[in-house]
Amino acid sequence: MVKKVVADFKVEYLQVMDEEGKIDRKLMPDLPDKQIKEMYELMVLMRTFDDKAFSLQRQGRIGTYIQFKGQEASQLGTAYALKDMDWIFPMYRSGGALIARKHPMHMILQYYGGDERGLKSPENVNNFPISIPVGTQTPHAVGCAWASKLKNEKTVSLVYTGDGGTSKGDFHEGLNFAGVFKVPCIIVCENNQYAISVSRKQQTASETIAQKAISYGINGTQVDGNDIFAVYKAAKEAVDNARNGKGATLIECITYRLADHSTSDDAKRYRNDKEVESWTKKDPIIRLEKYMRSKKLLDDKYKEEVAKKAKEQVEKEVMIYENTKDPDAEDMFRYTYAEMTGNLKEQLNQLNELI
Repeated sequence: MVKKVVADFKVEYLQVMDEEGKIDRKLMPDLPDKQIKEMYELMVLMRTFDDKAFSLQRQGRIGTYIQFKGQEASQLGTAYALKDMDWIFPMYRSGGALIARKHPMHMILQYYGGDERGLKSPENVNNFPISIPVGTQTPHAVGCAWASKLKNEKTVSLVYTGDGGTSKGDFHEGLNFAGVFKVPCIIVCENNQYAISVSRKQQTASETIAQKAISYGINGTQVDGNDIFAVYKAAKEAVDNARNGKGATLIECITYRLADHSTSDDAKRYRNDKEVESWTKKDPIIRLEKYMRSKKLLDDKYKEEVAKKAKEQVEKEVMIYENTKDPDAEDMFRYTYAEMTGNLKEQLNQLNELI
């Protein structure tokens, strides 16, 4: 006789604030007005940086750039739930998360300008370098979380991936490992509806990406990724669970990239203006502004002051970036390994003979 076990699997969808800025008071996370304003100011700074970086690329002042415009809530809301001692594993579209994690903006520009020194993490903040290969950062984050568990540290790891990244073997291997070893890791999938030109509906037959967590025995939840309060609430719960030994969580943030995939892409070839316009109305910054106006936390004067301050900050960082001394060519030999091998020493000597 074969016994059939049926489990009631379901994925919850969380939204705290709708497109008009109205909130569900029962779901609203405990955030004082000061922190809400800080969130808003950071999101404006992130958007200002993103727009400026795009302009710099078009002027030839940095190389290929990956915009995160429209995904500020997904990145800030998750990063905001972490402590500096926690680890983040960014993907190529995680510039906003790095800004939220105190990574100097001039160093992010330095990286996109072709200088890898820009990804050196600030002191006392654990930011891993940006991952360009799709999906490879997930097992790295899970491995780091496992190391934290083995060392009895109270740190968690948080990794960013896109909807396309969930089709990679690395993603599934990472989730399987996270489930088996119950590691303190949060996997954030920013489902921005497209993996370059491949739409979400062509990416997976699953009704949600969050439900993939079920098969690996970890928590899974889906949130409105343009709702800063919902993202923060889900991330805070996931971080607290991870820190308290309750294992990993997969968070699917439903969001949208308002820009092209990259500065070498033309999104008009695979999506129409009507679709973009519909998502523009769901802009996470505009939504937060509506809420803040209703609570007397924002008026035109404050909005202008925040925009002006953000622009000044970004311009200052651009100046620092463009006045940074070029890296030493010898660095490629010195920093390949902790200690130079014989072959590298020989190559370095050959370089010096040519100079």
